[in-house]
Amino acid sequence: MSFIESIKTVLSKYAVFNGRARRSEYWWYMLAYGIVYTVLYVALVAPGLAEYSAATSEYLMAGDAAAPMPAMPGSLTTGYIILSIVGLALLLPTLGVTVRRLHDTGKSGFWVLIGLVLFVGQIILIVFTASNGTPGPNQHGPDPKAVAQPQAV
Repeated sequence: MSFIESIKTVLSKYAVFNGRARRSEYWWYMLAYGIVYTVLYVALVAPGLAEYSAATSEYLMAGDAAAPMPAMPGSLTTGYIILSIVGLALLLPTLGVTVRRLHDTGKSGFWVLIGLVLFVGQIILIVFTASNGTPGPNQHGPDPKAVAQPQAV
């Protein structure tokens, strides 16, 4: 599955939590998600964050307890709001493709919750999503590799 094709597939199955997803579908989508999020962060948050950090450092170095704490710049607030909206808009497709990827490995979609455990849970989730899918059909549907590739006669 190609980069563009995997993004189209994930976004067309916006809130589909049944079935199976190939590794290429999952990892190409996660790469695109990471690129979008990083570009937005660098363009919208980083400049405001640098400005706010400098103002806060000056405030702390001055040592004047009576002086008001510097306010967060509007650009930083706007950047965080936009990042939050994008994150919320892509939450369901991201969860959907992760659950479908876990289904391909023969695991329940509830294993996605292990990602909430810091460090160890996230590593386990990466191992699960990076592992090979079960060959042939399983309880979650037909093998997506078999469906995508024509069988030799």
